[in-house]
Amino acid sequence: MAKNAWFETVAEAQRRAQKRLPKSVYMALVAGSEKGLTVDDNIAAFSELGFAPHVAGLHDKREMATEVMGQPISMPVLISPTGVQAVHPEGEVAVARAAAARGVAMGLSSFASRSIEDVAAANPQTFFQMYWVGDRDTLVQRMERARAAGATGLIMTLDWSFSMGRDWGSPAIPEKMNLKAMMQNAPEAIMRPRWLMDFAKTGKVPDLTTPNLIKPGQPAPTFFGAYGEWMGTPLPTWEDVAWLREQWGGPFMLKGVMRVDDAKRAVDAGCSAISVSNHGGNNLDGTPAPIRALPAISEAVGDQLEVLLDGGIRRGSDVVKALALGAKAVMIGRGYLWGLAANGQAGVENVLDILRSGIDSAVLGLGHSSIAELSPSDLVIPADFRRDLGV
Repeated sequence: MAKNAWFETVAEAQRRAQKRLPKSVYMALVAGSEKGLTVDDNIAAFSELGFAPHVAGLHDKREMATEVMGQPISMPVLISPTGVQAVHPEGEVAVARAAAARGVAMGLSSFASRSIEDVAAANPQTFFQMYWVGDRDTLVQRMERARAAGATGLIMTLDWSFSMGRDWGSPAIPEKMNLKAMMQNAPEAIMRPRWLMDFAKTGKVPDLTTPNLIKPGQPAPTFFGAYGEWMGTPLPTWEDVAWLREQWGGPFMLKGVMRVDDAKRAVDAGCSAISVSNHGGNNLDGTPAPIRALPAISEAVGDQLEVLLDGGIRRGSDVVKALALGAKAVMIGRGYLWGLAANGQAGVENVLDILRSGIDSAVLGLGHSSIAELSPSDLVIPADFRRDLGV
């Protein structure tokens, strides 16, 4: 590890990522849609929740291990699937190795820059994420490939309405890194010599294709080519969800649930788990933070499937707040991407260590010996905090 490469907060990882990455790459990670109301609320909502700590009779040891979709994990944190990761040459493989080193399960996006085979080899606890892209035969082919590679669970993401305009402007991302694109992006890259050197050492340019969406006998489609197919695919029904779950036959998570009625439909469809998520604010702007919708969803279906939360996690205390309101575990996205950009695999491990330490500190202060003991009584919750959607 390079001198002074360690960072003490996820916020510091983000600052380092911003300094290291070309502007367009960094802005692609910041993302968000339209005015950014949802992006902001995802983080701000956690600040509205307080703690009710104890001062004596605390426990010397705290248990943080749990199990999600049949996989034992060392703490209630999973890697959320995110698309093409051009922030580091090793991309998702570096993330998978870091997660394995810290006993954490890996979610791999079907829009990832590295294959399911490479990622599952780096972390046997890999969940493969799918969008409803292509016809049923194509979906089954993609799913069976993931199964053959060793994926231990399937994640179906549905929270997407193609609301991609950003008031602050969207970065210009090329379809492929050909000579023309490299010339156009050269000024940005030259301004970030360390990022450029990382790729130069590999002899490769950032890969903007999607190897997990390859059709038999065809090359990997570009990100935008796959995106176009996605937009052209008829939208799935609840019957389609149940069908894909049945085809998989193993642990199955539905990601993007924000309403109680949808959570109940997920139960009816046979899902093993749901992720309360608004796609990191990249979907329909004005959707409330997942942590606001979590209590009602957990109360309604938490005894019938596993409820996870994805969105706005930046510290271990955020994880504890989510667990106290009914989540089995959380999924992180931007946080580990900041770490990957800042210091590769070691940076992702650094982020996971920060979260582990923060979880431990909060559980200690709340007077518990295990994350399983957390409850709403550990929190100070404003009267108008909750958003009970679809009740």
